[in-house]
Amino acid sequence: MAPPAAAGGGGGGGGEEGQQPRQQQQQNGFGQTITGIIRIAVFWYFASKFFSPKKPTDPSNLISNLFQKGEPLDMWLYLSEHEKFNDFGNEASLVWHETNIPYVTWGPESTRTLSLKYYPSQALKNNGSLYAHVFFARSGYPPDPNDPEFQPQATFGRTHSVVAYLPKSRSDKRKSLLGNTKEGEAVESVAMVADDAETDSKDDGPDEWIAYWKPNITINLVEDFTRYGHNAVPPNIAPYLNIEPSTGNYYPTIFFNEFWLLRDKLIAINESVTELPLNLEVGPISMMKWQLFLQIDQSFQIHRSYGSMLEGEADELKRVFLEGNPYLLVITMVVSLLHSVFDFLAFKNDIQFWNKNKSMEGLSAKSVVVSFLCQLVVFLYLLDNETSWMILASSGIGVCIEFWKIGKAMHIEIDRSGRIPMLRFRDRDSYASNKTKEYDDIAMKYLSYVLFFLVACFSVYSLMYERHKSWYSWILSSLTSCVYMFGFIMMCPQLFINYKLKSVAHLPWRQMTYKFLNTIIDDLFAFVIKMPTLHRLSVFRDDLIFLIYLYQRWVYPVDKKRINEFGFGGEDEHGQTSAIADQDDKKTN
Repeated sequence: MAPPAAAGGGGGGGGEEGQQPRQQQQQNGFGQTITGIIRIAVFWYFASKFFSPKKPTDPSNLISNLFQKGEPLDMWLYLSEHEKFNDFGNEASLVWHETNIPYVTWGPESTRTLSLKYYPSQALKNNGSLYAHVFFARSGYPPDPNDPEFQPQATFGRTHSVVAYLPKSRSDKRKSLLGNTKEGEAVESVAMVADDAETDSKDDGPDEWIAYWKPNITINLVEDFTRYGHNAVPPNIAPYLNIEPSTGNYYPTIFFNEFWLLRDKLIAINESVTELPLNLEVGPISMMKWQLFLQIDQSFQIHRSYGSMLEGEADELKRVFLEGNPYLLVITMVVSLLHSVFDFLAFKNDIQFWNKNKSMEGLSAKSVVVSFLCQLVVFLYLLDNETSWMILASSGIGVCIEFWKIGKAMHIEIDRSGRIPMLRFRDRDSYASNKTKEYDDIAMKYLSYVLFFLVACFSVYSLMYERHKSWYSWILSSLTSCVYMFGFIMMCPQLFINYKLKSVAHLPWRQMTYKFLNTIIDDLFAFVIKMPTLHRLSVFRDDLIFLIYLYQRWVYPVDKKRINEFGFGGEDEHGQTSAIADQDDKKTN
């Protein structure tokens, strides 16, 4: 009987152990139910908060515009050296007066212009200030609060500075590194060196601020008749809203539009200035356009604070819209959307191609190394010249890819025999054991003679007749100039190998197509985006190389059985052959 009892006891224990998982499952299910209820409650709260219909607001709690559309207005513009203005009786301060301006009606009668000459006072020449005080009033009402007919709800105004204080532009630190190169220029060179020394000492100290005159003043009345709640004014509009205290309603918004006022249009104020031009304009502006200008300016400020936009790049972008050819601008805007896509696809296919490369036959390994050095020099040059971040990013990624390609084209080893570990490069067997290395050595030998001679001549010329910030800048400038002007010479060994082998069998046309399309886009950008002149000229050099590749593609027949210079055979695309053919096939056409 003992065994059955033992068996029964064991069965009872198994039943208790079987109940524990069921209890855990019930507890877990209950916890999941509670969690689900909480999630639904939170979701319902936010959904009702954001998507439920808003309760109708009491009209008495809404604020509206004090003026009606089309209502005639009179305008007065005073210029004063005081920020607070109340000298309405001074006729000398009144520079512009207009009557019967329809409020925000879109017609020629709503826009008025005036051009005049302003003669600065001695105080203004000595870093003084000048303010434009503009006042609007219903026709027939005066802007002077001391006038008996003055009505607070019928008059509104705004003050704006006509003088901008900006840090003085850094003087050109470039100088002749050899000093006096000619006896006839001795005095001039000494003065130049003295000026450079003075500039360097000033640059070490705080920035010097200069007063600049704004030659254009554009006064816009914003078309805004929105009824806002007392505590529901949008944060982007609230700073510009002028509330009338007795009624709680708001006056029309006055916007001094300086969006198209570029810094190079500003005029420095000094003792030599006797008169200053002043172009005045008053007109309406739509709510959407006003907000667009504010958002774009705010975006520029954010990019400058993050360092992603250099000072002056915003003006260059605006200049494209102001002074650029409209047809060229539209074309550039369309293709610029494709620039990033083609750039990414070119990098992607370049990496994919080299990652799958099986042989270095027909491929110039020395051109890969030289291409990396050229890319590195160009990147350092662009960085030294404070070029746009878009161009710097593209160039930097190119440097990284070119260095990675060296590891695919050659064997890279670390030599630890000396005190300092050094990188050692060794040719791959597929490159050194065929005619490719021989042709590559021949092409690089003669082309390097030409390149070194041109580099030496241009460097000496640049040192003697051009000015540079430092010896480092001279080295970068000389190398980059040679890369831009004569860099196509280093692209010729691959063309020479194609010529000697009489074949360009199955070149990576997908990768080359993306690069060629990107080059065409760079041609368009060369006319629009600010960049060094040498970089602007270099984009046309790649066009010539691609055209030669196309010519070779047309002239030389394609032997799909031969392993091409990129390590692929034509039958590899169908999975029928291996990457490396036998030596007899390699040496044929």
